[in-house]
Amino acid sequence: MMVLIDIETTGIRASRDRIIEIAALKVLDGHVVDQWASLINPECRLPSTITQLTGIDDASLEQAACFSDIANSLFVWLEGNELIAHNARFDYSFLRNEFKRAGLNYRARMLCTLRLSRQLDPSQGQHNLAALLNRYQISTPAQHRATHDVQSLWALWQCWESSLPPEQWQALLDAQRRQRSLPAQLDPKRVEQIPNCPGVYLFYGHNQLPLYVGKSVNLRDRVMSHFQGDHQDDREMRLAQQVQHIEWEETAGDLGAQLREAQLIKTLMPIMNRRLRKQRRLYAWYWPKSEQQPRLINGEAISNAHTESIFGLFRSTRDAKNTLGKIAEEHQLCRQVLGLEKGRGRCFAHQLGKCRGACCQQETLGAHEQRAKQALAQQQLNHWPWSGPIAIYEAHQKSRWPAYHLVSQWRYLGTIKKLEEADSLDTQNVSFDMDTYQLLNRFLRDPQRHGLEIKELPDQR
Repeated sequence: MMVLIDIETTGIRASRDRIIEIAALKVLDGHVVDQWASLINPECRLPSTITQLTGIDDASLEQAACFSDIANSLFVWLEGNELIAHNARFDYSFLRNEFKRAGLNYRARMLCTLRLSRQLDPSQGQHNLAALLNRYQISTPAQHRATHDVQSLWALWQCWESSLPPEQWQALLDAQRRQRSLPAQLDPKRVEQIPNCPGVYLFYGHNQLPLYVGKSVNLRDRVMSHFQGDHQDDREMRLAQQVQHIEWEETAGDLGAQLREAQLIKTLMPIMNRRLRKQRRLYAWYWPKSEQQPRLINGEAISNAHTESIFGLFRSTRDAKNTLGKIAEEHQLCRQVLGLEKGRGRCFAHQLGKCRGACCQQETLGAHEQRAKQALAQQQLNHWPWSGPIAIYEAHQKSRWPAYHLVSQWRYLGTIKKLEEADSLDTQNVSFDMDTYQLLNRFLRDPQRHGLEIKELPDQR
């Protein structure tokens, strides 16, 4: 037995918005044997846009039952039946979340008529319910009311079924059931091509808008995971609704996937990637042996400086100065000598007993510098332990080829399959990146544990 269902809601976020109307038809052997129709009090005010769309207002829901009041009876009515809906992921996600709030774990097989329409007539650009009703000349009293929409859906279903031989119709339904976790707008054949190996994947929306970049050591499993738990997560639901196309790149392993992911996110700026987005200008304290106080540097200066003389990475000069100021206070360092304040002679902090007197010769400048660098040591960037660039060899058991990742002074220069290809890399404009630095630090602390081999390259590399 199958149940054709349609719902109206207060919004599109399944984990937070609520159902305001449910209509369903229970069908057995091609006949409607039972039906359900009810307004639902969402226990919140309706957005004006929903009222304009559906015609349902707060007054019409005031006397309606809450979902918790009908949850048990609806659960029994639906239990064991296959759900048929247009954009079934949307309806199913809302139902699961509403039942969850009522303490019930609802699960059902589902079949999406939106995806079915795309398979039946792939040459058509529009597959929303309104377009389909117009195409098949099915009349309806109104749209965006659950009762009318589910009746229209049943008429559409009958139209499709009558136009195909029974064997072909059944084969089409069986194929759809095997792909039920996929968003309706994705090409199943394209998804089947995604390999079970390390790499990065890219989700694109309409007009090739980059939505999301991710990485995994198993591309197929990771991509599919986005579409299996989306009813619990608003972000995953939005991603499933908006993704139109998927691309991927295979890598030699986990390190290669993470390096490429960071690179792509900073280049493409996908709208749903929050981490690893292109950084604003970074600042650092630079204190070489030849100078008596640290100075702020940024951009290319960080890339060119020796890491043993760099302390901290900051997103603004204010953050950098505040951090150094706190260290000065904790260790009774002189803000004046550190260059944080202007002046001559005794500083104000010394008068308060918070400075040991490097500003007025009660502490030597050498001793002050030594204490200051010791205090800053916790902020120091890890020293680059090799004499020049290195090639990191990576070969994952599921990858089709090994690769070398070229790195110099914590800067990722690129990936090649053979060392002889190193000259082909354009390394002139590679700047220091904090995310790449942290990523490389994590892997290079113990290369063997990650299955990596390090090969030092000549200095001129």
